[in-house]
Amino acid sequence: MIQSIIDVAVVVSKAEKSAEWYRDKLGLEIRAREGHWVTVAPKGSDVVLHLCEPFEGNGPEPGNTGIAFRVKSLDETYAEFSKKGVEFTVKPTKEEWGSYAMFKDPDGNEFWIMPG
Repeated sequence: MIQSIIDVAVVVSKAEKSAEWYRDKLGLEIRAREGHWVTVAPKGSDVVLHLCEPFEGNGPEPGNTGIAFRVKSLDETYAEFSKKGVEFTVKPTKEEWGSYAMFKDPDGNEFWIMPG
């Protein structure tokens, strides 16, 4: 079951430069600077903006909305959604930075689910 939104991608020309703009002009905190993973958010917010540099010059990867939902249990949500006919483009996967799965809506828009 989806509990909340974790992050939303914003396509920017240069993530580091944009992070400084969001900090200096809007007063947001820079939460993470790890390679391509640059995020900003209002102080105290659980939701971050993921500042994404264009994929091959054209925005995020095709179909990727850049929207991630928080779930209590990745495996339980994957099983529940699969049972309901939700099509997953990435089955539950564990990376060094965390676990996730990706599904698509009827129009091919892809969303992330991550435990948290």
